[in-house]
Amino acid sequence: MLNRRFLRIKVMQALYAYIESGETNVNNGIKILKESIEKLYELFIWQLSFLVETKRYAENKLTENKHKYIPTYEDLHPNMKYVNNRLLNVIEDNVDFRKHEAKLKINWADDTQDVVKKYYTMMKDTEEYKKYMADKNDSFAADRKFIVTMISNYFADLDVLQDFYEDKSIYFCDDYHLVSSMLLEFFNKMKNFDVNSKLPEIYKTEADGVEANADETFIKDLFRATLDHDAEFGELIAENTNNWEKERICLMDMIILKMALTEFVCFPYIPVKVTMNEYIEISKYFSTPKSKIFVNGILDKLAKKLNDAGRINKMGLGLL
Repeated sequence: MLNRRFLRIKVMQALYAYIESGETNVNNGIKILKESIEKLYELFIWQLSFLVETKRYAENKLTENKHKYIPTYEDLHPNMKYVNNRLLNVIEDNVDFRKHEAKLKINWADDTQDVVKKYYTMMKDTEEYKKYMADKNDSFAADRKFIVTMISNYFADLDVLQDFYEDKSIYFCDDYHLVSSMLLEFFNKMKNFDVNSKLPEIYKTEADGVEANADETFIKDLFRATLDHDAEFGELIAENTNNWEKERICLMDMIILKMALTEFVCFPYIPVKVTMNEYIEISKYFSTPKSKIFVNGILDKLAKKLNDAGRINKMGLGLL
């Protein structure tokens, strides 16, 4: 479920919180990191539930319209395309999803229904919705494309939903955009998903071709090793940033650089190129506008320096 980039982001966020809080117990930091990943998965379930609830809301509205005192032709013969959206219906009927929804006690009644109403009202006014409802292409692919389009185009600025989640949990607020990416990945890869299918696990499993507990071990090792090399890599970065003082480099850039250097030196099975690409991409979204160029230049320089010093020893596909 969580690919390695998502895991790196969670470790980065946990390191930032650990350093800012002044915490000194690494085990406490790892405990909070694991809790934040569990909350990330909870928000994933909440967002699936939210999407399903918009369909339920639409269904209730159509039923109400049919029972108006003087219903119109459209009230009596409504366009059922959104209500019949195959992607939302298969999630709603999925046994595993219902178990997760019940376990988290998710309920969109009463005050929370206003959040659903506001989104549904906004959605109906979009050109994407009007085009979808009028389109004669009635298929699972078309239904999925519409949901993916709405998430891609509107969820980032959906303040009413973000405010709702902010009140639920501080973790939800921090992970809102990350979960949107998870939803898109899940929907785009959804194949043969039915009522009895299992939702993806929070960590990849042996069924995904990953060694048991590999992802959980990865996050703990990366968090601990980055802190173990904090002072060493901090000095190394300072020595190779054109005489910049460490204090002039923003904290997030420093964490990104130190995590990358840790992977260079301490993770022999991860190729240098993979590490560089991952942290350059992460810097684009979680640091300053110029961080991508800065991180790219420093990592390229330090990778060569560490390799020449014999500090980088990669195995198999991880050879430089």
